Amino acid sequence: MRARTRARWRDGRGWLVVYGDSTDTAGELVRVPLEIAASYRARTRGLLGRDGVTGALLLSPANSIHTFGMRIPIDVAYLDRHLRVLAVRTMRPGRLGLPRLRSRHVLEAEAGAMRGWGLGAGCRVGVEPESQAGLGDGGG
Repeated sequence: MRARTRARWRDGRGWLVVYGDSTDTAGELVRVPLEIAASYRARTRGLLGRDGVTGALLLSPANSIHTFGMRIPIDVAYLDRHLRVLAVRTMRPGRLGLPRLRSRHVLEAEAGAMRGWGLGAGCRVGVEPESQAGLGDGGG
């Protein structure tokens, strides 16, 4: 079951489900382990100081990122409030990403991973927290 797109997530783990570029019923393309960073502290820490990441990291809410202090290049996907991918960029360490209009969430992964998942502009993703306890009642 796909999480509501207007949900407010809590820090934790779950799954990122990458759908095709048409509708959610087009079929699941891939499921990726996901770390959810929803608190200010977790979003600020992000991938800083890590040598790698298994799967993806979701920063929510967020509309821009930086790679200062990172050790690896990363793929960055900007998502709107309906979890549709607005843009995907690869960023080297020490860069500042400009804020994206309409972006409400940001996905981060190791460079090249998103292409392997078939994730690109126009794709839709779903977020499945490890348990329904990972969802709050607020709007995203």
